[in-house]
Amino acid sequence: MPELDTLKNKLKVAVLAGGIGAERQISLQSGGCVTDALKRAGFDVITADIRPDKLEILEDGDIDIFFPVLHGQFGEDGRLQQILEDKSLLYAGSGPAASKSAFDKMISKKLFAEADVTAPAAIEFDNRLEKTELKKQLLYLADKYVIKPIRQGSSVGINIASNPREAMKIAEETFHEFGDCMIEEFVPGREITVGILCGETLPIIEIRTKSSFYNFHAKYIDEQTEYLFDTIAEPAISARIDRAALDCFDALGCRHFARADFILSEDGTPYILEVNTIPGFTTHSLLPKAAARAKLSMSDLCKKIIETAYSSLVKYQA
Repeated sequence: MPELDTLKNKLKVAVLAGGIGAERQISLQSGGCVTDALKRAGFDVITADIRPDKLEILEDGDIDIFFPVLHGQFGEDGRLQQILEDKSLLYAGSGPAASKSAFDKMISKKLFAEADVTAPAAIEFDNRLEKTELKKQLLYLADKYVIKPIRQGSSVGINIASNPREAMKIAEETFHEFGDCMIEEFVPGREITVGILCGETLPIIEIRTKSSFYNFHAKYIDEQTEYLFDTIAEPAISARIDRAALDCFDALGCRHFARADFILSEDGTPYILEVNTIPGFTTHSLLPKAAARAKLSMSDLCKKIIETAYSSLVKYQA
């Protein structure tokens, strides 16, 4: 296997996009942006629209490294990564175990707690539980709630409820549409996100939206959503957020890149919501915005990911 130093920008990269989940179209957009960025950086790049029954690109022996940008199911849940591992292929991003843990919001919460990072309290919805018992649990949990599918991304299927009765009704509907779901304590505060690139945090972004929260519409459609830098005046709070992001990244076993999403409460506590192992790479996406603030163009960002992934994995497999 050739060393990175002898190849430089001659690596052949396959960008994997598409997939089967609710975020398929966003993934195709991300794939196009990554492909263009890597081409500008001088790499030999091909793009493949893949799904579980369409993986012929993985048999191409000329590919040096794969760059998965599939969001949600099949891309971020560890299944694609396990296939790549089973074929002994090099790829950018987190491995199967980290991907699976990050994609499952209840597993993530356990790992965040072990890392001593604060997260909103939550219970897994059980439709076999008596409603009176569930209501009792919810009254103990909080007085306002966020209902989420346990294994989805891009805020797909997320709703807010202002009382236990409403929370139970929404949870029942969410369970029927998406499967396993959770009811989480609603934590009021500012929505912030931290990109992580090759072991270091990128500038913190505060997200301000006209919606009740940063939902799918606010992420990908609404041009009024604001992405702001330098809105946290206290250096100690910024440092605490950065530390929490890295602690969560490490607790899950992530590598190369990710994005950690938080609610910053009024008392300055960052509540971790989730870590996205394959965040968006579209023109609306947060990781490229944070990289740009750090004076890294989209080409710089994607090149750094590929070179770091390739060099670290080649050494690992040597």
